[in-house]
Amino acid sequence: MKKIILASYLLAATAVSTSCSDFLDVKPTHAADATTSITTGADALVIIRGLMSNLASGSYLGRNLQLYGDVKGGDFTIVSQGRGYDYLYVFNHSTNTNNYSSIWTQGYYCIAQINNLLEQIEKIKANGSTENFDTYIGQALTARAMIYFDLVRLYGEPYNENKAALGVPVTINSLEYSAKPGRNTVEQTYQQILKDLKDSETLLPKAKSNGFINYYANKALQARVYLYQEDFNNALSAAEEVIASNVYSLYSNANWVDSWGIQFGSESIFELAILPSEGDLGNSSLGAYYRRRGHPNTTIALGYFTASTNFINLLNQDPNDVRKGIMSYDETSNTRFGSLYKYSGSTDVSATTGKGDGKGNTTAVNIKVIRLSEVYLIAAEAAFRKSSPDLTKATNYLNQIRKRSPNLAAATDATINLDMIADERSKELIGEGHRFFDMMRWNKSITFDDALGSITTIHREATINRSFFKTILPIPLAEINANSVIKEQQNPGYNN
Repeated sequence: MKKIILASYLLAATAVSTSCSDFLDVKPTHAADATTSITTGADALVIIRGLMSNLASGSYLGRNLQLYGDVKGGDFTIVSQGRGYDYLYVFNHSTNTNNYSSIWTQGYYCIAQINNLLEQIEKIKANGSTENFDTYIGQALTARAMIYFDLVRLYGEPYNENKAALGVPVTINSLEYSAKPGRNTVEQTYQQILKDLKDSETLLPKAKSNGFINYYANKALQARVYLYQEDFNNALSAAEEVIASNVYSLYSNANWVDSWGIQFGSESIFELAILPSEGDLGNSSLGAYYRRRGHPNTTIALGYFTASTNFINLLNQDPNDVRKGIMSYDETSNTRFGSLYKYSGSTDVSATTGKGDGKGNTTAVNIKVIRLSEVYLIAAEAAFRKSSPDLTKATNYLNQIRKRSPNLAAATDATINLDMIADERSKELIGEGHRFFDMMRWNKSITFDDALGSITTIHREATINRSFFKTILPIPLAEINANSVIKEQQNPGYNN
């Protein structure tokens, strides 16, 4: 019998398979089914490559998750309403309108493929195969953990707010067509995330693996998950293992800006490839949405979002902050540096000289999912916030990133605080999809820069905190209609 992950997956799978290469079709005819086509490690590698491509979809890590995490976090604003995705900024979400369901659909699509791959590998091994599938199993389990982590952050309350609240449906096996899985709790979802990460860590290689998941990507993800759980001892331990490995190294101030124009650099622990012929979203790319609207010499500059005044002021605390090098002036003036060019490779996006990250296309820029800079900042926060703070470690790790503002005084044991760490995360990780989730887990209020574009909204106040129900997305209408169990588990506030 045909198997699926969730009721709405039938529609999702159809949509994705017609718009992307069918990565389960590993035979030359492209007509094979995964239940019969996976027989060797080479077959499994094809599927893992396809999985990485689907993770990099614009529906997920190729754009939409990053937009959600930044546009809602206070570091960005909009100049004009009605350009596209402004509903994220004004929190105009309902069950059937602007529900941002693509991440749910793409996430569960990938999970279905992962579960199928793992089941087929187990069948092959049970039939006597002695081939080593460890690295493929490890990548699949780690990817599943990452997807569930992203989904539970979108659809469940923060772990430190109410871990007994409903999270997302957790499925680790293929389901029959008629299955109607309900939502697991936030805590249960995190338990499965950590189980997948721990089960897979020893299966993964420790060498750099460009475009794929290795041992240190798994450990970095563990550090991120533990931080959200406020398990600071384990977060620090995982982060320090990545740092101490010396497999990756921080960029110098002189090289930081140019690092965005190269692929798989020394800080990139897990990076997804975006190719001009596959995955390049062009006008709809993450880079295009953050560029200056009307950028000269290119038509690919939509400028949907610009940095908020608060962020610009934060970055301007040091006029020589190297991170200003990936900013340029926005459409409001030729002095306001509100346009972000991380995902354009450089501020030069002209048709003749702009090269993105070396592919000759300024919109096909790889997605850096986990960078060493983030790991240092995780280590700093974990060392500072654990029950017996290690201020020496906290200041050391923070200062490795803070020195990118060379004129700011280094943190000391006496001056370090959470706000200092939060500011550094803001400056370092802008555009990478962290700010909103950080503000929610810190239980901080977010004040939006609505005045820049004279923005009016009836969907949120100018300042919100995590008590506002729209800080969590509604379960998509297609899922509600297809699954009677989840229909009774809609997030509060979305039932009216």
